This record gives sequence, structure tokens and C-alpha cells, in this order.
Amino acid sequence: MILNASDLGWDESSGMDPVFPLDQLESSSSPKVPPLTMWGVALCVSGTVITAENAIVITTILATPSLRAPVFLLLASLGLADLLAGVALILHFLFQFCVEPRDWSQLLTSGLLVTSLTASLCSLMGVALDRYLSLSHALTYGSGQSRRRAAILLLLVWLGACVIGAGPAMGWHCLEDLNSCSVAPPLTRTYLSLLCGGFLVVVVVTLQLYAGICRVARRHAHAIATQRHFLPTNQPYASRHSTGRGFSRLILVLSVFVGCWMPFSLWGLLGDASSPPLYTYATLVPAAGSSLLNPILYSLRNKDIRKVLLNCDPSSPAPAELPPSAG
Repeated sequence: MILNASDLGWDESSGMDPVFPLDQLESSSSPKVPPLTMWGVALCVSGTVITAENAIVITTILATPSLRAPVFLLLASLGLADLLAGVALILHFLFQFCVEPRDWSQLLTSGLLVTSLTASLCSLMGVALDRYLSLSHALTYGSGQSRRRAAILLLLVWLGACVIGAGPAMGWHCLEDLNSCSVAPPLTRTYLSLLCGGFLVVVVVTLQLYAGICRVARRHAHAIATQRHFLPTNQPYASRHSTGRGFSRLILVLSVFVGCWMPFSLWGLLGDASSPPLYTYATLVPAAGSSLLNPILYSLRNKDIRKVLLNCDPSSPAPAELPPSAG
């Protein structure tokens, strides 16, 4: 999933270098380390920030015994996937600017990115499923059986992501046949088409789950409204205010989700090796950038995780295990 700076129409004086370059598709006899650019430094810094913030999320969840509801397992999986994406960006920086680029480094970086992005997208779908089930089955969801099912589901997700990510290293690449390259070499067009087709399916399913969340939330709001004469005078307004904030957050989450994942999923299906590489770069950056936004939109907005982070005292009592918040 790499582009060449020269293909993007950038010269060395621009100080720009693509995020996912495959600089040596036509390997020369003596590959050279390219000069360090400002864009390369920004790449390394962004990978470091992504790795650090997701490491904080994972450590917080694993170190807090009360955070064992299905939603926290899903958030830990999302954090791990995004952490791997940050590691892939750092590795790319090292392979690109610190050592001579080789075929194996390109395959390693591409495979790790595919694995992390696949696991991240599937974890986001799992978070949406968790929110839907926690609303529609509020009395029974979150039990020990639900946690076991969530753990088994995440195990299958990660096994699938690792198998998919191993594709380039197992020979599904175009390093020896440039005519079979996709818009994101060294991935072949067939491989990327299948990958992006799967991404689109997950995106559509996730959007359907959020549509179901809206339907259930509206039913709950209607049920509360019919009982308003049993509630204190200010309660209906508080309920409406809370519901409005929930829908606002939902719109924000969906906007970021679609904006990050839909462009590359469509471009990977519609483009080919002759397509302008700049378009590939423009659609890949949001997909990778989702790893920077996910901890903020999902984990750090969760009130139980925020409570643990604000306390920052391992000896203090853990927060009571509450139904997972939608934020």
C-alpha cells in the first residue's frame, strides 16, 4: 500500500513524501536511502502519537478490573488495531529514511497496515453492534455469557485480519509483475478489490446498526414521553436534552466513520494501476488517520474510562461496573 513520490508529482524541493510509498517497485542494483524530509518527520511523529494514545487506552482497560464489559473488550481491540497502525507508520519511516528499502520491508509494512486497518474497521462494527444490543437488550446484555461471546468474536476477527494481512507476504503482491498492481502497490488489483469490497460490506453493516440504534433510541424517547406525567416537571426536558446530545454525538461519529473509510473503499474498487497515485494517497490518509481519531471519539469519550484516567491512582477503588455508555 505504497506510493512513489515521483508518481505523485512532487519533487525533492517540496519537502513532501507520501505516507505509504513503495519506492522501489522497480528495484535498482544499489538502492539508496532518500534524504529526510519534513513530511517524513511528520509521518514518524503521527505514528508515535497514534501508538502512545492507543497504548494509554489499552493499558487503562487492562489494568482496571471493572472494565470488563463487552464494550471495553471491543475498545481494547480497537486500540490494539490502531496501535499497530501507528507502529506500521513508524516502521515505514525507519525503512524509508533510515535503512535501504527492500522488498521484504515493503511487504511487512503493507501487511501490517492491512491487518491493523481490517481489525480496526471490524472492531468499529463490533462497537456499533455492542451499542445496539445494549439498548435493545438492556436487561440481559453485559452478562458473563455476553463477555465470552464478545471475546470469541474478537478472536475470530483478529485471526481473520492476520490471515488477510499475510496475503502480500504469501505471494499476493505485484513486485514481480507490475501489470497486476493495484492503486496501492505492492497489493495486486484482485487482492485490493476483495479487500475494499469487504470494507464496503462492513461499512454498510455498521451504518445499518447505527440506523437500528436511532430507531431504538426513538422508541425509548417516546416511551419516556408517554410517562412524563409520572416524572418530575424538569425530567422531560432533561430527557429530550440528553437524547439530543446523543444524536449529535452519533452524527459526529458517523460522519468521521464514513469520511475515513468510504473514499478508499470505493477508490480501491474503481481505480487501477494507471490511475493518478495522488488520489490513492488522498484516500489512504483518512483511513490511516482514523487510528488517530478513534481513541478520542470512542474510548476517551467513555465516562468510565475517563473516570479511571482522571483518578490516575491504581490503589483507588475501581468504578462500579455500569452499563456501557454510548459516548
